[in-house]
Amino acid sequence: MSEYTLRVIGRVESPLTDRAAAPLQADEGAPGAWLVFDERYAPALEGLSPGTDVLLLTWLDRADRDTLTVHPRGDATRPRAGVFTTRSPDRPNPIGLHEVRILAIAGTRVQVGNLEALDGTPILDVKPLLTPDR
Repeated sequence: MSEYTLRVIGRVESPLTDRAAAPLQADEGAPGAWLVFDERYAPALEGLSPGTDVLLLTWLDRADRDTLTVHPRGDATRPRAGVFTTRSPDRPNPIGLHEVRILAIAGTRVQVGNLEALDGTPILDVKPLLTPDR
Protein backbone atom coordinates (compact mmCIF):
# COMPACT_ATOMS: atom_id res chain seq x y z
CA MET A 1 0.00 0.00 0.00
CA SER A 2 1.13 3.54 -0.66
CA GLU A 3 1.73 6.17 1.97
CA TYR A 4 0.95 9.85 1.61
CA THR A 5 2.21 12.94 3.37
CA LEU A 6 -0.27 15.36 4.91
CA ARG A 7 0.53 18.94 5.92
CA VAL A 8 -0.67 20.20 9.27
CA ILE A 9 -2.03 23.69 8.57
CA GLY A 10 -2.83 24.68 12.15
CA ARG A 11 -3.85 23.52 15.61
CA VAL A 12 -6.98 23.56 17.73
CA GLU A 13 -7.00 25.68 20.89
CA SER A 14 -9.61 24.18 23.20
CA PRO A 15 -10.35 23.88 26.91
CA LEU A 16 -10.61 20.11 26.30
CA THR A 17 -7.39 18.41 27.35
CA ASP A 18 -8.49 15.01 28.68
CA ARG A 19 -9.72 12.55 26.07
CA ALA A 20 -11.66 10.53 28.64
CA ALA A 21 -13.61 13.62 29.76
CA ALA A 22 -14.26 15.03 26.27
CA PRO A 23 -17.73 14.75 24.74
CA LEU A 24 -18.02 12.08 22.05
CA GLN A 25 -19.91 14.37 19.66
CA ALA A 26 -20.16 18.13 19.26
CA ASP A 27 -23.82 18.22 20.29
CA GLU A 28 -23.05 16.52 23.60
CA GLY A 29 -21.70 19.59 25.37
CA ALA A 30 -18.59 20.37 23.32
CA PRO A 31 -17.24 23.86 23.99
CA GLY A 32 -16.25 26.50 21.48
CA ALA A 33 -12.65 26.53 20.32
CA TRP A 34 -10.17 28.47 18.21
CA LEU A 35 -8.62 27.15 15.02
CA VAL A 36 -5.14 28.66 14.82
CA PHE A 37 -3.69 28.49 11.32
CA ASP A 38 -0.07 28.82 10.31
CA GLU A 39 0.51 32.31 8.85
CA ARG A 40 1.47 30.89 5.44
CA TYR A 41 -2.13 29.71 5.03
CA ALA A 42 -3.70 33.13 5.68
CA PRO A 43 -4.69 33.57 2.00
CA ALA A 44 -6.63 30.28 2.17
CA LEU A 45 -8.92 31.82 4.81
CA GLU A 46 -10.15 34.54 2.44
CA GLY A 47 -13.91 34.34 2.00
CA LEU A 48 -14.63 32.64 5.32
CA SER A 49 -17.00 34.64 7.50
CA PRO A 50 -18.83 34.40 10.81
CA GLY A 51 -22.05 32.43 10.54
CA THR A 52 -20.62 30.07 7.92
CA ASP A 53 -20.84 26.32 8.53
CA VAL A 54 -17.74 24.38 7.49
CA LEU A 55 -16.34 20.88 7.65
CA LEU A 56 -13.13 20.73 9.64
CA LEU A 57 -10.76 17.83 9.09
CA THR A 58 -8.32 17.07 11.88
CA TRP A 59 -5.70 14.46 12.66
CA LEU A 60 -6.69 12.68 15.87
CA ASP A 61 -3.11 12.47 17.04
CA ARG A 62 -3.87 10.67 20.32
CA ALA A 63 -5.78 7.85 18.61
CA ASP A 64 -4.74 4.20 18.53
CA ARG A 65 -4.10 3.40 14.87
CA ASP A 66 -4.06 -0.37 15.46
CA THR A 67 -7.67 -0.55 16.70
CA LEU A 68 -9.99 -2.19 14.18
CA THR A 69 -13.04 -3.02 16.32
CA VAL A 70 -14.65 -1.19 19.23
CA HIS A 71 -17.70 -1.29 21.44
CA PRO A 72 -19.76 1.59 19.94
CA ARG A 73 -19.66 4.70 22.15
CA GLY A 74 -17.32 2.82 24.52
CA ASP A 75 -20.28 0.84 25.89
CA ALA A 76 -19.05 -2.68 26.71
CA THR A 77 -22.64 -3.96 26.74
CA ARG A 78 -22.88 -3.30 22.99
CA PRO A 79 -21.37 -5.84 20.59
CA ARG A 80 -18.04 -5.01 18.99
CA ALA A 81 -18.20 -3.35 15.58
CA GLY A 82 -15.64 -2.49 12.92
CA VAL A 83 -14.34 1.06 13.31
CA PHE A 84 -15.52 1.92 9.80
CA THR A 85 -19.10 1.63 11.10
CA THR A 86 -18.46 3.99 14.03
CA ARG A 87 -17.21 7.50 14.76
CA SER A 88 -14.45 6.13 17.01
CA PRO A 89 -11.27 8.22 16.98
CA ASP A 90 -9.27 4.98 17.15
CA ARG A 91 -8.84 3.73 13.57
CA PRO A 92 -6.09 3.11 10.97
CA ASN A 93 -6.19 6.72 9.67
CA PRO A 94 -7.56 8.82 12.53
CA ILE A 95 -9.02 11.67 10.51
CA GLY A 96 -11.54 13.72 12.47
CA LEU A 97 -14.55 15.17 10.64
CA HIS A 98 -16.31 18.02 12.43
CA GLU A 99 -19.18 20.23 11.26
CA VAL A 100 -18.64 23.61 12.94
CA ARG A 101 -20.01 27.12 12.66
CA ILE A 102 -17.57 30.00 12.38
CA LEU A 103 -18.24 32.54 15.15
CA ALA A 104 -15.40 35.02 14.61
CA ILE A 105 -12.21 35.53 12.64
CA ALA A 106 -9.15 37.40 13.88
CA GLY A 107 -6.27 37.17 11.41
CA THR A 108 -5.32 33.50 11.22
CA ARG A 109 -7.44 32.60 14.25
CA VAL A 110 -10.95 31.31 13.59
CA GLN A 111 -13.35 30.86 16.48
CA VAL A 112 -15.84 28.01 16.11
CA GLY A 113 -18.66 26.67 18.22
CA ASN A 114 -19.12 23.19 19.62
CA LEU A 115 -15.91 21.37 18.73
CA GLU A 116 -15.11 18.07 20.46
CA ALA A 117 -11.43 18.09 19.41
CA LEU A 118 -8.75 18.21 22.11
CA ASP A 119 -6.38 21.11 22.63
CA GLY A 120 -3.44 20.87 20.24
CA THR A 121 -5.23 18.65 17.71
CA PRO A 122 -3.63 19.16 14.28
CA ILE A 123 -5.82 20.74 11.59
CA LEU A 124 -5.64 19.19 8.11
CA ASP A 125 -8.24 21.11 6.10
CA VAL A 126 -11.41 23.21 6.10
CA LYS A 127 -14.11 22.77 3.48
CA PRO A 128 -17.40 24.59 2.93
CA LEU A 129 -20.50 22.73 3.96
CA LEU A 130 -22.42 22.28 0.74
CA THR A 131 -26.08 23.16 0.86
CA PRO A 132 -28.70 22.82 -1.90
CA ASP A 133 -28.30 26.50 -2.84
CA ARG A 134 -24.50 26.26 -3.34
